[in-house]
Amino acid sequence: MELIRSAIAQGPADEVGSRLRDLQQLPRSSDLLAFDDDTGAQVDLDFRGEAASARSRGRPALGVQAREVTLLPRHWEWLSRQRGGASATLRKLVEEASRKGRSDRDCQDAAFRFLNVMAGDLPHFEEAVRAIYADDRAGYEARTAEWPVDIRNHGRALAWPESA
Repeated sequence: MELIRSAIAQGPADEVGSRLRDLQQLPRSSDLLAFDDDTGAQVDLDFRGEAASARSRGRPALGVQAREVTLLPRHWEWLSRQRGGASATLRKLVEEASRKGRSDRDCQDAAFRFLNVMAGDLPHFEEAVRAIYADDRAGYEARTAEWPVDIRNHGRALAWPESA
């Protein structure tokens, strides 16, 4: 049996789920894995539903909670000039800040969680993980040179997001 280790889709869960629904049915659902890039943890996606249906008008159901935000008038003016409106702009700013706010250790742990599942049985796995925690990019590259490209590249992107 050939084991294929490659990326099929990357992005928001609903887009990835839609892409997975379009794939040919697999004999085992466990043959398809999804990961959260912030944590490197494996996640479950529900891709059994119908293919993406036409969107209805109005606000999408994203689990959004309305809360009060207090800003100065100049902040509201700036937000009103942004494409997508104030809420979308604030969400983007928060996402960007939360990604930038991740520590090196958070990034290393995310890379380890992902690689442990996807590459734990590949040659030089332990040495590659040690290179990640030692912030040794050249060592990581050397030890993962023979790995499937998607796994090697994604592990690198998780460990060192600024270089991705």
